[in-house]
Amino acid sequence: MKELDLEITIAEPLGEAAASVVTGSIIDLSVRLESVHEGILATGEVDADAEALCSRCLEPLKLPVEVDFQELFAYSGLGEDEYLVQDENIDLEQVIRDAVVLSLPFQPVCSPDCLGLCSECGLKMAEDPNHGHELPIDSRWSELQKLKEE
Repeated sequence: MKELDLEITIAEPLGEAAASVVTGSIIDLSVRLESVHEGILATGEVDADAEALCSRCLEPLKLPVEVDFQELFAYSGLGEDEYLVQDENIDLEQVIRDAVVLSLPFQPVCSPDCLGLCSECGLKMAEDPNHGHELPIDSRWSELQKLKEE
């Protein structure tokens, strides 16, 4: 059994949707490697910071990402989706990528009660919660509006 604590600089972004761990970010990896009959069992935890935009008000966010993983790296590849021990080494990159990307929020928000943006003018509703606009005139009455203006 071997335990490792590593700091890894990301060469490629993790995630490409609403939130992602950007290139150049540092992730903290704590991993425990155990020799078992079938191969090497890797159990660990990844800590990182993801960047995103609030899906309601478009404010930039930093989201802490803390995710656990456990994966068996087999000595012989009997299944198609197994990770393999190759030349007495294992590659944790895909395992870490899968764990982090699956833990990222699909629609990140800055706070649960975020009001978002005004659908008419784009004003941030948190700045003026009582913000409003005149009701649009029904197009069926537009000719009467023209008469009123004349």
